[in-house]
Amino acid sequence: MRKKNKRQIFEEIEVLDAGAKGKTIAKAPDGRVIFLTNTVPGDVVDIQTTKKRKAYFEGIATNFHKLSDKRTEPVCEHFGVCGGCKWQHMSYEHQLFYKQQEVENNLTRIGHITFPKPLPILGSKEQYFYRNKMEFSFSDSRWLTLDEINSDLEIKDKNALGFHIPGMWDKILDVKKCHLQEEPSNTIRLEVKSFAEVNGMQFFNPRRKEGLLRTMMIRTSSIGEIMVVIQFYDNDFEKRELLLNHLHSTFPEITSLQYLINQKQNDSFYDQEIICHSGRDHIFEAMEGLKFKINAKSFYQTNSVQAYELYKITRDFANLSGKELVYDLYTGTGTIAQFIAKKAKKVVGIESVPEAIEDAKTNAAHNKIRNVDFFVGDMKTVFDNDFVTKHGQPDLIITDPPRDGMHKLVVEQLLKVMPDKIVYVSCNSATQARDLALLNEEYEVTKTQAVDMFPQTHHVENVVLLTRRFA
Repeated sequence: MRKKNKRQIFEEIEVLDAGAKGKTIAKAPDGRVIFLTNTVPGDVVDIQTTKKRKAYFEGIATNFHKLSDKRTEPVCEHFGVCGGCKWQHMSYEHQLFYKQQEVENNLTRIGHITFPKPLPILGSKEQYFYRNKMEFSFSDSRWLTLDEINSDLEIKDKNALGFHIPGMWDKILDVKKCHLQEEPSNTIRLEVKSFAEVNGMQFFNPRRKEGLLRTMMIRTSSIGEIMVVIQFYDNDFEKRELLLNHLHSTFPEITSLQYLINQKQNDSFYDQEIICHSGRDHIFEAMEGLKFKINAKSFYQTNSVQAYELYKITRDFANLSGKELVYDLYTGTGTIAQFIAKKAKKVVGIESVPEAIEDAKTNAAHNKIRNVDFFVGDMKTVFDNDFVTKHGQPDLIITDPPRDGMHKLVVEQLLKVMPDKIVYVSCNSATQARDLALLNEEYEVTKTQAVDMFPQTHHVENVVLLTRRFA
């Protein structure tokens, strides 16, 4: 039988650095690394370990002897419980420093590549209220604080409309005010909760799989349009219409009010029918004279303002003359493809999600862009020699894969196609570094710049320009 790891206490340990996934790093007296979740580099703390491994510990700080000068006061009352903005207690200039450091470390240690001095990380002008999409969950058994659990008082207000507690699929934190999405997001959420309670609408119970109200999504755009999508579990026409009609009359600024009935085990709705109650079934986002139609299932960068900056960097790295054939891999709804189209001879976008490609084609037609073509299919099978023979040898390839990076077959195909330049946009510099290592024999990194899309979190985007070594 495996023995349980005994928890250890380490006293007056200095926190040295920030590491992967937003954790901070200290060292135990025996030299082993300790990964922490509730500290800032520069803190001096007592640590209680929670896990012990051969090469490292995991732990939490239980007592603070000295607070780091990198600290700042979190603005959100839910900080430390919600888990959504884990770096709120670190001043923004230091957040940017550690994000830049992580990117450079990954390129060096994982990619084992040489690269010129990176351009300075581009910080976000807005450090709060920058997200254009938020998803909230209903629960009839909200997360209780330790004070509530330990009190003798009967807890009557058990409903919640907020976020999952990290690592707990069935526990929802009731959010009073979220600092991630601008108004009227908070006002709409609070009004929905209040109206539902006053009118006896049952909040969802994920264990028993019962209740009326399951989730709510709010999308906003930089041109002031608002989408609200409410997911119901029970199909109760009377209560559903009561709530939706109330929202429609109370918030006439809502551009798109939609709903769905979902009685699946999970609350994902990409395979569900979404019904428009009032307004349009979509909203519009705008960027540099282009308009993008966004429906409930559309993917769009969740920080609209910073997405514009990211795309400008991508376009600058591409340095197009107007004569190039460009492939845009993992094109999504074709935003980057359309954004660079006026600088290229032609852009070919590839994406695996059929609905995204339909959005891309619709948006291109709406924007009167005629030098783009979009194709749907699994990247590792669609992007092959026959595809290149049919659509032409690209001068430039832009790739913006998901967090897992590119499939090895896609990397192998890049090395067969051998465009003059590749611009690699990544939301995960670790998998980006892995892919760059595979490309390193034929391509060298000539530019790299990190972009902060998500202030108050450890996440960071990185853009890399690759040029052929022997062109």
